[in-house]
Amino acid sequence: MRRDYFTLDVRNLGDDGEAADPGIPTVTIDFDGPNDQLTDRLTDDSGTLFEAGELDVSYRLHGPVDEADTEGVVAVTNRVTGDFVLELNADAEDVTRFVDAARAYGRDTDDGNRYRVELTIDGEPFATYEKSTLLVYDADGGLLRGHSLIPSGVEL
Repeated sequence: MRRDYFTLDVRNLGDDGEAADPGIPTVTIDFDGPNDQLTDRLTDDSGTLFEAGELDVSYRLHGPVDEADTEGVVAVTNRVTGDFVLELNADAEDVTRFVDAARAYGRDTDDGNRYRVELTIDGEPFATYEKSTLLVYDADGGLLRGHSLIPSGVEL
């Protein structure tokens, strides 16, 4: 699937004049391409939608994380097969702000989830996943632990 089929929007980051308790940081990924492409990638052979634990979310930088104009790629992959479900471009600054908000939210909650991913097709809700891990990689593929969301007790 083409990256330009996707748009990304974030909310509940707590730094843009929202309420004092903005809720779980949420990223909405809207898909405006052929519906069957996304639904095929988000369901198993029986047509059942994947659960949150069957998908991984990561971000791969194209340049230094601390440069204002650095971009990268958000990827959602199938945890079992490693196949890409979707990829889309995103600014590093936006992802860093999102990770910081999710980390802060995780300190104040005990349910284990730090952020939510909402997938929509042409603006209509399709799937929602609550996640605790988001791995951030540099341009060479090295894990940036300090910029990632890694639950305590998890060894990589």
